[in-house]
Amino acid sequence: MVINVMNLIKNQDNFLMSKIRTILLKEWDPIGIQDIPEAQDEYDSYIFSICKLIQLKESEEELFNYLWWIETEQMGLSGNKEHTKTIAHRLFKLSNL
Repeated sequence: MVINVMNLIKNQDNFLMSKIRTILLKEWDPIGIQDIPEAQDEYDSYIFSICKLIQLKESEEELFNYLWWIETEQMGLSGNKEHTKTIAHRLFKLSNL
């Protein structure tokens, strides 16, 4: 039996990115668009960077800093530190998958 390692890696990456997307859209959602069908891809541009942070085993604090930067600098929002810390923790736990 031949196992295609590249396909396994791609499947793992796709699974991780799907989990990240769900967390960003359904739990983080700083601009409140989770129920707008046309906006379901709003946070997709952040998925790859978050995926890389997780794969590189960066700290929970690094994940928080990245999300906080997105909220406050990229989006210009005042942010909610406690909520963002909770989301960073949820994302950090994905490194155990």
